[in-house]
Amino acid sequence: MRTPTASPALRALVAGLVDYAGLFPPAAQEMSAAMTAYAEYLASADAWMLGRFVVPVARLDELSSAAGSVDPGPTAWCLSALVGEDAAGDASRIQSFNAQQARRFAIDAVEARATNAERVATLGRVLGTRIPLYVEVPADPDPRTLLEAVQQIGGRAKIRTGGVSPDAFPPAAHIARFLSRCAALHLPFKATAGLHHPVRGEHRLTYAHDAPSGTMFGFLNVFVAGVLAAHGADEAELVDVLEERNASAFAFDDEGMSWRRHRVSTGELAAGRASFAMSFGSCSFREPVDELGQLALA
Repeated sequence: MRTPTASPALRALVAGLVDYAGLFPPAAQEMSAAMTAYAEYLASADAWMLGRFVVPVARLDELSSAAGSVDPGPTAWCLSALVGEDAAGDASRIQSFNAQQARRFAIDAVEARATNAERVATLGRVLGTRIPLYVEVPADPDPRTLLEAVQQIGGRAKIRTGGVSPDAFPPAAHIARFLSRCAALHLPFKATAGLHHPVRGEHRLTYAHDAPSGTMFGFLNVFVAGVLAAHGADEAELVDVLEERNASAFAFDDEGMSWRRHRVSTGELAAGRASFAMSFGSCSFREPVDELGQLALA
């Protein structure tokens, strides 16, 4: 996507939006390949859309070893570290890594999964709030109780919006409910998986030549819905946004963004991104960026 073609409103919505998760399926790159790709993206004209490099805590030593063969560039990389079952042990590893690698890398976000309030409380106790913590919760059943637990520990929420099989994609109603619950709690969120394309549609689910196809959410759908949720849109309206397949229904200009009868100013988009709709993890950076550049949105 060429930087000059992005209107102020589109930039406000998608700047820094894509956390690069090239280590994860379906790309599943080797560490050195993923790091080389990220370094290239950082040096590209599209770096303004790039977020953090996502890495499991269990692979931090591997990242450190591979760093010797990759030129990270002039500034330290921002990392989002995925915590495993041993949250206390991983918290110690994160602290040591940040102390040892401060010149090259900085873990400034942490992600973990929880399916019950006890796990959420444990994550809060051992990881603390010094580094933003995103807790992935199931989209179904109603995540209200878990999201309230995440709020209580000073964390942020995370939702899985897809995967490598059709059954990994939740119904739009479940994502709408999640967004609505987060908005009511003023709880920032991020998304992960299945958001390689700007607008909802049918796509292959992996890069294999015989990969199955399925209906995938668009990242514009999810993050426009997130901003609208923060502005009071109800769940039925959010479902409509999430299921929108017409790219021309989203219009961006200098002053703001329009979708159907809704209008959000550029300043409101920027504020929504800064405090609520944070980012999404994707094993591809070029797919989201290049496809967005092909759309006549701004």
